[in-house]
Amino acid sequence: MKFVVSSIELLNHLQAVGRVINTKNTLPILDNILFNLEGKNLELTASDLESTFITSMELENVDDKGSIALPSRILLDTLKEFPDQPLTFDVNTDTLAVIIHSENGQFSIVGQNGNDFPQLPQIKEDAKSSFKIRADVLLNGLSNTLFATADDELRPVMNGVFFELSTDGITFVASDAHKLVRYKRTDAKADSDASFILPKKPASLLKNILTREQGSISVEFDNKNAHFVLPNYKLVCRLVEGNYPSYNSVIPTDNPNKLIIDRLKFFNSLKRVSVFSNQASNLIKLKLTGNQATVSAQDIDFSISAYERLACQYEGDDLEIGFKSVFLVEILQNLQSSDVVIELSDPSRAGILLPLDKDNDDEDILMLLMPMMINN
Repeated sequence: MKFVVSSIELLNHLQAVGRVINTKNTLPILDNILFNLEGKNLELTASDLESTFITSMELENVDDKGSIALPSRILLDTLKEFPDQPLTFDVNTDTLAVIIHSENGQFSIVGQNGNDFPQLPQIKEDAKSSFKIRADVLLNGLSNTLFATADDELRPVMNGVFFELSTDGITFVASDAHKLVRYKRTDAKADSDASFILPKKPASLLKNILTREQGSISVEFDNKNAHFVLPNYKLVCRLVEGNYPSYNSVIPTDNPNKLIIDRLKFFNSLKRVSVFSNQASNLIKLKLTGNQATVSAQDIDFSISAYERLACQYEGDDLEIGFKSVFLVEILQNLQSSDVVIELSDPSRAGILLPLDKDNDDEDILMLLMPMMINN
C-alpha cells in the first residue's frame, strides 16, 4: 500500500494517540502504532491493553489498502524534526518493509503485522448504556475532578472519576479520602440512571484532546468497558470494577460557620505561610474571629513560624481549624470564582469550599477537605 500525508498533520495525530503507550510494555506490539488504510481513510491506533486510542485522517493520494504496525518512538522522533512537507509512505505488506520518501531523502523502517495488534473490546448489547454529552461539559467535568483522584492500590475504585448519570443531570465525583470534588451539570442528561468509574489515565487522555474538540460526544459503556466517540477520535477503555463509596454521606449538611474570602489573596497567603510548616505534616492553622482570618504555620524542629492576617466576611463562632496546606492550595487553584465560601461546623469535621459566584447556572461545584488535628 502507498499513501501521501502531511508531516505536521501526521505528527499531531500520532502525538495525540501516542500518549496512551507505556514506556515499558508486556507485549512488543504495543510499542507500535497501527496504521490501517481503507479507501481514503487512514486510521491510527495506539493501545496499552487497558486503553485504546484511535484517530483517523482523510487522505487525497492513496494506493491500495492494508494495515501495518510501525514503531511509535522512531516515527515521533523523526517527524518532530521535519518542516511541514508531504511524506510518501511506501509499504510492502508482504515483507513489512516501509520506505518513507521526503522532499530531500528517504527513511527505511520495518513494521510488524497489523493482525497481531490487540482487538478492540466490544460493548455487550444486553448490558449497554449510552448517552451524549457536549465536549465542553465533559472537559469541565474532568478538569474539575481529576486532581482529586487517588493513587491507592488497595482501593482501586478511588483511582478514577465517578460518572453518575440520571434523567436530571450528570454528576462527576473524585476523592482520595482527604479531599472530595462533586461537579454536577443539569444541562447534560441520560435516559436512565447508570454509573461507571473512568480510570485516571484515559480520563487524562480525554481531557488533553477535549481542549480542541467541539460538538457532541457519544458514550457507550457496559460493566467492563466504555467507548468515547469524538468527531476526530475514539477512546476505548476498561472501566474500574467495583462500587464507588457513598460520597453524599460524607458531605456535612449542618455548617453554621460561614467564611467568605478573596480566593487569590487566600491562595497567595497560604503559599507564603506554608513554607514555614512542618514538611512531614504540611499543617496550616486557620483562625477565624470577627471579620479576620489568620493563617499560621510553624515547624518546631527548625524553630520557624509565620502568620498572616486577611480581611474576610465571617459569620459564626470563633474557630481554629487545621488543614494540610498542599490540599487546600490545590482546591483553591481549581475553583474559578474571585471569592470562595468556606462552610465549617467544628475543627473535627470536613470543611466545604464553594465558589461565591457562578458563571453558569447549569453547573454546581462542591469541594470538601478533611481537617487535621491541631496539637496545641
